[in-house]
Amino acid sequence: MRALHQFSPQAGLFRDPYAIAILGEAAPAAQELEQEDERGRLMRLFVTARARFAEDWLAVAVRRGVRQLVVLGAGLDTFSLRNPYPDLGVFEVDHPATQAWKRNCMADSGLAEPPVTRFVPVDFERQSLAAELDAAGLRSTEPSFFIWLGVVPYLTREAIFGTLSWIAAIPGSEVVFDYSEPAENRDAAGRAALAYHAARVASVGEPWISFFVPAELTKSLTELGFDEIEDIQSGDIAARFSGAPKAMTSNSGGHIIRARRTA
Repeated sequence: MRALHQFSPQAGLFRDPYAIAILGEAAPAAQELEQEDERGRLMRLFVTARARFAEDWLAVAVRRGVRQLVVLGAGLDTFSLRNPYPDLGVFEVDHPATQAWKRNCMADSGLAEPPVTRFVPVDFERQSLAAELDAAGLRSTEPSFFIWLGVVPYLTREAIFGTLSWIAAIPGSEVVFDYSEPAENRDAAGRAALAYHAARVASVGEPWISFFVPAELTKSLTELGFDEIEDIQSGDIAARFSGAPKAMTSNSGGHIIRARRTA
């Protein structure tokens, strides 16, 4: 979606010059935009807008003095290749098999692994994130910025809150992640979108298993110790950025949330 977005009229929303390169022969062509239906367009805008949102707040954190970024469930994320901050250490965390695939994609595409990036293979459901990051060199007593996109719906609540609790225990740390509301919270368009996308991911063996009610999630985050929380519905996120259309107006059920422990 990020790669296809580079050909779209809304490309300025999120520029990613490596999204096409890292995919190699699997990269989409510009003409594929012509086959994109409305549901696909809205999902693409959400995916790219959430990345823009996360990286804009990362910039704020860096100006504040944060020098560690942890990308949880990195997939084929390319921030490490685009990192404009020479003194920002980047820790990419993902399932061992997925991370090996990503590194192979980089090598096959002729993309060098950035020297300030450390790859940390972790199975969220079976390994300790804190222990693996500590072994990789993360300074756990210093604040970090966490980007956790496209992952939470696939995890159990135990794994999700275990990770959030650990982040909240580090004063000054901040996390941006996305989540989905349950079907009963959505309008008709949102329920249809959920059924469509949930069926697609389930068909490849990775079903969405965790959903959250916004007010309840905010309450849980507050109880964990986060005291600065911003939650944006999918209908509003793309429109927040200059040049982005007000393309998503219904409650499709997708959210992006930013939580920071300021002290």
